[in-house]
Amino acid sequence: MPPQKKAARETPMMQQYWRYRREDPRVPSDALILFRLGDFYEMFHSDAEEGARLLGITLTQRSGYPMAGIPYHARDTYLPKLLSQGIKVAIVDQIETPKPGKLVERDLTRVLTPGTTLEEHQLDARRNHYLLALTSDKKGNFHAAWLDLSTGEFQIASEASPKRLMSLFHSIDPKEILLPENTSSRWAHEESIRDWHQDFDYYCESRPVTILPDYQFETDSGARAVLDSLGVLNLNGFGLDVSHPALGSAGALIAYATDTLCAPPKNLRQIKEYHTRRALLLDPATLRNLEIFQSSQGGRNGSLIYAIDQTVTAAGGRLLEQWLASPLLDLGELNRRQQAVADFHAEPTRCAALADLLKGIRDITRILGRLQNRIRNPRELGGVRDTINQLPAIRTELAGFAGAEAQALHCNVSPFDELRDHLAAALADELPSNLSEGGVIRDGFDSELDHLRSLTRDSKIWLSEFEAGERERTGIKSLKVRYNGAFGYFIELTKSTTAQAPADYIRKQTMKNAERYVTEELRQKEKEILHAEEKAFAREESLFQDLVARILEDASMLEETAAALAQADVFIGWAQLARIWDYCRPKLSDDDVLDIEQGRHPVVEQMIKADRLGLRGAHSFVPNDTLLTAGVEQIALLTGPNMAGKSTYIRQVALIALLAQIGCWVPARRCHIGVVDRIFSRVGASDELARGNSTFMVEMNETANILNNATERSLIILDEIGRGTSTYDGLSIAWAVVEHLHGEGECGPRTLFATHYHEVTQLENTLPRLRNFSVSVKEWADEIRFIHTVVPGAADRSYGIQVARLAGLPASVIARAKVVLEELESEGNVLRETLREPGRIPPRAKAPKPPKPLENDDQLALF
Repeated sequence: MPPQKKAARETPMMQQYWRYRREDPRVPSDALILFRLGDFYEMFHSDAEEGARLLGITLTQRSGYPMAGIPYHARDTYLPKLLSQGIKVAIVDQIETPKPGKLVERDLTRVLTPGTTLEEHQLDARRNHYLLALTSDKKGNFHAAWLDLSTGEFQIASEASPKRLMSLFHSIDPKEILLPENTSSRWAHEESIRDWHQDFDYYCESRPVTILPDYQFETDSGARAVLDSLGVLNLNGFGLDVSHPALGSAGALIAYATDTLCAPPKNLRQIKEYHTRRALLLDPATLRNLEIFQSSQGGRNGSLIYAIDQTVTAAGGRLLEQWLASPLLDLGELNRRQQAVADFHAEPTRCAALADLLKGIRDITRILGRLQNRIRNPRELGGVRDTINQLPAIRTELAGFAGAEAQALHCNVSPFDELRDHLAAALADELPSNLSEGGVIRDGFDSELDHLRSLTRDSKIWLSEFEAGERERTGIKSLKVRYNGAFGYFIELTKSTTAQAPADYIRKQTMKNAERYVTEELRQKEKEILHAEEKAFAREESLFQDLVARILEDASMLEETAAALAQADVFIGWAQLARIWDYCRPKLSDDDVLDIEQGRHPVVEQMIKADRLGLRGAHSFVPNDTLLTAGVEQIALLTGPNMAGKSTYIRQVALIALLAQIGCWVPARRCHIGVVDRIFSRVGASDELARGNSTFMVEMNETANILNNATERSLIILDEIGRGTSTYDGLSIAWAVVEHLHGEGECGPRTLFATHYHEVTQLENTLPRLRNFSVSVKEWADEIRFIHTVVPGAADRSYGIQVARLAGLPASVIARAKVVLEELESEGNVLRETLREPGRIPPRAKAPKPPKPLENDDQLALF
């Protein structure tokens, strides 16, 4: 930024620019300013340098300072590139028509940030786009609020344990986070939440974070902001009190949204309180390990949501994401969802017809959000029209279903007959993307507009005839009548023909290769034409705004209809999923039983079929049974070789329980799920080198979280606990973890524990609620074949060398490994015999005592 003393030498336009950069409190200091200059948005000084680097555009010089620009009509192409990199952008637009010799009036029209964008091109249509605010109080309680400004979804939550909120944050995946200035710095020094704060800092590293003054998070001011935004006198209708401590975070969201929109948000209709204890919680490790929202490769393909998403509308896709992010404990709502799937499942032909109709539905919720927040273009109105045109056929199909839940959805879809007729009469068939292009209102809708348009059309005919007459009068065949915004209408002659210009031609502008002229007759006609065009545009703009206002009169009913259609989309998709993949309707209850007959992994099953269709394999998925209860068959200890399917099996049990608790049917022949309050998983190998954590440390952190937070209603899957350290250490840890999960009481969390430590299977003799299982294989001639079937009893060996041969290890390595294995097995009998001796390890021993290490001479003899 140049020194203040240079301001006097700046042009008026640059002085105008610096007023926004230096003085306007609405422009964040860390935002790039896009300054409208005619057909371009320009950036200056350091903004230009950063913008050119981020966008890959040319950096130029003007009057000695850096400058870079983008075409105004290409704004939607460039802005997502900035927002995806966490950059804020302030838009300073021209708010009047440029006039020669006069500085154009400009104003800040929008501040775009990663969490507050509304434009269609800047959003993922099938994903929610949340802005999150978080604070804490002096008692150590944490208060969060999150808002999807594009849809108006608005929720708050308060928790004494911030770790419970972290599970939620990972699920909703906010695009931007707001934190209070002093509170966020205080967290780092609070001993009780130091570990959580480190996790939260790590979580924030991949997301834009905006620090706001503490006063913006005050409860009283937040409550007033919420009341004003919702247009209500109290929050009783939403089940909230105005003293709710999370309203401070909600107020911070509203204040921030108001600043970025340059006006209060107008699409907020309700606020909900989220209760972590009313939802099945999935901690960050479980979301990652079970690949709920993205696969281990980082993409959506291969994830659970990808496997179960059969929706055909953007709103349906977002609703599915919301339900998967917040599985329920509410049996009533879960049974309602299951019954809705059953209603559509029962009538496949009608279900398919309805799915085809839904493909013509536009994203009404987000369209309304843009219209309500002054972001308006004609094609949005066309989207409302096209959607309403589909509703009669959709209502007819819904009415044909026999089920009560399908009928309830039919009742929530309004017909909008009057609005449909009004939009059909008013809007042209083909609509421009910008109102300034004209042609939005249909001919015949408004007599005044029709008259003004006829004057404009007649003027074009007159101009064409005038040009032909001037060519004939002057004998200049290259003469043209042209128009531009700065000079109006003019006659253009090439340099070679200017000597033939008549005496009544008045020179208006000299160009490099041409001269421009006017005549008195052309000047008079220009006034008429521009006056008619200006009045026609003003009239069309007025009619357009009337149409927007008319649509917004029905906003509440349109949102209700959109919500019903989104639910129908999800249920129809799940019904199709159940038909295609032979899913069953699970029975849900409040007991502690988890009973699955012929269960399958929903993702792996689909991937195997894709492989078969691609001729990459001939195998099919092998289903398996599972029975767990908190009081009898609490722990299933699973052994078997690598590649036999242990990890797939334990994961599929967790995924089936999760699907059941979002209301979806499940991949099984029969299923009974006693509702689960939390799903914990510790599977796979990963490290966090950037945080200084090894694979083993990550494993221990995740295991500690499970042991400290699991309840008798939880479901736990553990895979290879202790493998990241020495054999004896790992065995000791695995042994102690199993004993801790079993406990000394009468019941404990339902657990699937896969391990290669065969010694742990001896715990079946001392822990009454533990059962041994194994994944069977067939062996002949030192070769093995994986059967993938889970059977009772422990595996007798690991078959590691056979698996190594399948992986392609050299024959010499395999041969040597067999020799080493024989030596180790003979000398490892010391430990096995110790474990088999009655009473050598007490039932609640913290860990088995490792045997005395082998003598050095023995080790030298072996190796």
